[in-house]
Amino acid sequence: MHNPSPTAVVTGASSGIGLAIARALLAHGWNVVANARTESRLAAAAASLGGGERLVEVAGDVAAPATAKAVFERAIERFGTVDMLVNNAGVFLPKPFIEFTEEDFAQQVATNLKGAFSMSQEAVRHMKQRGRGHIVNITASVAIKPHSEVPALMAALLKGGWNAATPALALELAPYGVRVNAVAPGIVDSPMHPGETHEWLKRLQPMRRLGRVEEIADAVLYLAGAEFTTGVVLPVDGGAAAGNC
Repeated sequence: MHNPSPTAVVTGASSGIGLAIARALLAHGWNVVANARTESRLAAAAASLGGGERLVEVAGDVAAPATAKAVFERAIERFGTVDMLVNNAGVFLPKPFIEFTEEDFAQQVATNLKGAFSMSQEAVRHMKQRGRGHIVNITASVAIKPHSEVPALMAALLKGGWNAATPALALELAPYGVRVNAVAPGIVDSPMHPGETHEWLKRLQPMRRLGRVEEIADAVLYLAGAEFTTGVVLPVDGGAAAGNC
């Protein structure tokens, strides 16, 4: 089945920001290929979206290169093309630097670095041939401006790496009509942050509230339509990237 609507691949789409992005894209007429690691959670999320024939689920861990191939093969088989990749899958582990274990490090690198790398390679292969396309990396505001009360070395290392890589890849792909941008969320009300931490987290934000997942989705929609914009890292963080308050 080929569908004339634009198609987006969204990783980490079973909850939080990824689910909100998938919902917003469906509401704006996009086809969505939703990916998440756990099949049961992805199926439950898909049921809540009600996307009908415009929604396809492909379970699999983004850390495995085979997952990226499976996602793009399924997307092209079902919809014919992929117009946008949203690299949203990620894990955040705030702990002091010396407390990180080898297992912590391996998990963070696999999901936050290798996963987006493999997905982006598949996207670029497809988009360069088409002469158009868009990659959006969901990174982190704390990787732009660290906060003294949030130990976030791994976010700075890996999400910060994607903040730096976004303009580099954008320049490489601009002659081929492929755009690359990033959205850098601040602290967002999502399953990543337990409810009992919210009041403390709010005071770390200049605007004194948490972001909403819908606000991150709005930024993705904005960049999707901003066709003369590439190489941008857009903070959506209540002012946190401007400095500690």
